[in-house]
Amino acid sequence: MATFLYKLGRLAFRRRHFVALIWVALLTLAGVGAASAPSAGSTSFSIPGTEAQKAFDLLEQRFPGASADGGTGRIVFKAPEGEKMTDAANKATVAKTVEELRDGSEVVSVTDPYTTNAVSKDGTVAYTSVKYEAPGMELADSTREALEKAGDEARAAGLTVDIGGDALQAAAEPGAAGEIVGIALAAVVLVITLGSLVAAGLPLLTAIIGVGIGVSTITALANALDLGDTTSTLALMIGLAVGIDYALFIVSRYRGELAEGRDREEAAGRATGTAGSAVVFAGLTVVIALAGLSVVGVPMLTKMGLAAAGTVVVAVLIALTMVPALLGYAGRKVRPAGEKRKADKAKTAPEGQTKPALGVRWASFVIRRPAAVLLLGVLGLGAIAVPATQLELGLPDDGSQPTSTTQRRAYDLLSEGFGPGFNGPLMVVYDAAGSADPKDDAAALTDRIKGLDDVVTVTPAQFNKAGDTATITVIPDSKPSSVQTEDLVHAIRAEGADVKADTGANVLVTGTTAMNIDFSQKLTDALVPYLALVVGLAFLLLIVVFRSILVPLKAALGFLLSVLAALGAVVAVFQWGWLSGLIGVEETGPIMSMMPIFMVGVVFGLAMDYEVFLVTRMREAYVHGESPSQAIVTGFRHSSRVVVAAAIIMMAVFGGFISSSESMIKMIGFGLAIAVFFDAFVVRMAIVPAVLALLGKKAWWLPKWLDRALPNVDVEGEGLRALDDGKGDKKDEDRELVQV
Repeated sequence: MATFLYKLGRLAFRRRHFVALIWVALLTLAGVGAASAPSAGSTSFSIPGTEAQKAFDLLEQRFPGASADGGTGRIVFKAPEGEKMTDAANKATVAKTVEELRDGSEVVSVTDPYTTNAVSKDGTVAYTSVKYEAPGMELADSTREALEKAGDEARAAGLTVDIGGDALQAAAEPGAAGEIVGIALAAVVLVITLGSLVAAGLPLLTAIIGVGIGVSTITALANALDLGDTTSTLALMIGLAVGIDYALFIVSRYRGELAEGRDREEAAGRATGTAGSAVVFAGLTVVIALAGLSVVGVPMLTKMGLAAAGTVVVAVLIALTMVPALLGYAGRKVRPAGEKRKADKAKTAPEGQTKPALGVRWASFVIRRPAAVLLLGVLGLGAIAVPATQLELGLPDDGSQPTSTTQRRAYDLLSEGFGPGFNGPLMVVYDAAGSADPKDDAAALTDRIKGLDDVVTVTPAQFNKAGDTATITVIPDSKPSSVQTEDLVHAIRAEGADVKADTGANVLVTGTTAMNIDFSQKLTDALVPYLALVVGLAFLLLIVVFRSILVPLKAALGFLLSVLAALGAVVAVFQWGWLSGLIGVEETGPIMSMMPIFMVGVVFGLAMDYEVFLVTRMREAYVHGESPSQAIVTGFRHSSRVVVAAAIIMMAVFGGFISSSESMIKMIGFGLAIAVFFDAFVVRMAIVPAVLALLGKKAWWLPKWLDRALPNVDVEGEGLRALDDGKGDKKDEDRELVQV
């Protein structure tokens, strides 16, 4: 592989105009496609195989036109001090609001609080519910504006008015500010690492082009492939981070090759052949981790994972072709590594005395004290991981919104007037197809539910026209995200099993709260199979790369340690509230259900990036005759500075999303940033060299039979040494590549 990529890099360097033209054409084509493609809203959220989803599907069949998965909005009214919502003037204001809402587009129904008992016992709070045709995230902007306008008019009449429900839930966007901050910090790190604006600009430019192609392609195909607005969020986040890092590794190796006295075309080929090989395998691990999200069985996660994986593939291809081409354009503006530092040291240091780089000094320290460093690193991350044992999963609702939002204020008003359970009603679907006496059996089911713990209200069964299906609304006593509400859902389902045994009728529990509970359970059940698949495939891939058993095993165990520590930090901040004020967490609560599996997928891919880039340089030195200890120092001499810069860039990109007002985006940004910190600086920079130092030559042991069976991918660039011994005709080699 190294030889092929070497030829590719030299060809791209020499034919730079052609290569640049191809990528600019692809970017233009993707941009035009995105601009001309029909818009596609967010796809409806579905979780195939769960009871809540089965109930929604049944409602669509048995209650045609009812829009079972349609969005909902709630306008909550509170009377002024000393007044009640039953006063004539306040009733008139509410009646006017209800009429205005009924005239709106996409509206299926609007309830009158005075006929549906939606006025609190003390008469101070009332609410009206609006049902829409389309899911909340697919509603037109004009529909949301009409809902907000109705609330504004009631507010102008003297009432306290706030709006909740998923009708105001637009697609979660990280916001341009977070991306700009991340890119700006990345630019600063690149300038410091590479020593010039031109060299620093190359990774940024290529990453932006790669993300532009990826996100534009997703937008262009959104309507045809039923992709939602949220599909591109992960692609943007991951594509930007890995795009910068992959280009950084090749540019850095290019400068190193220049420092060894090679001409620029040869240096570009060598950099692509060596660092480019590591980029290919690092990219493969990220693609495996992201594409593996398909095994979870949630369409939204599958689409997000595949879209992000496609963007990573684009980032790899750009790093292998466009980066060497741009290095050709840059010419002498990209200088050899250490040129300025060597000149400065020559002026200040006594002759023959040069201070080793920080990475070399650190590696030497770890080699002298491997057991102490390993113990300290493992115990430190283990202590930080302790809060993960108290992990509580759920999905964010209006109760987790900042107190400054109208959704949160509406949530609090409903809790004040009716109890917290009114924010998460449960819908029980009674399928009476197998019942001999549907109405009596439904009434008996209602009585059984009333006798359960944590139940405040149970409405009578509402049958469809055919009389074979009914819906029963249950109001819990606890808030939607509480353990008590989850226990109630399981209790109702247990009662349903008894009803089925007695009458033959099916009882299903659904609604937003039940859907969230089922979603959390599905993700929890899928975590172990997903982890086994992703880690297993990557383990096999790393065996091929490193030709070792223990090195990939150590890489996988280190990753698990960093992910557990990151989850512990997320629990401490977002669930327990430790230091939450520093990053603007206004409300603590359960951790987003997707977080564990999401972090496993994303962080695993990124962790293997650092493993491949750092350890392949050690492997390269070891293969070329250095002792295990010398190889560790050599790996740090050449790679530690760049790996540290890459990790800081990753943290900057992810950390930029912490500024988002969306709790989900904030949690993802924090979780990924802290995970990268733990993995890069503790696991890869401390635990990895300590373990390799303790293992010595055993680290690179591989059974002879397995060594013969594995393909030789030559990540270390061993094949390039033949070019030093007897250089052939480079032009003939390039012609062969063109013909291929």
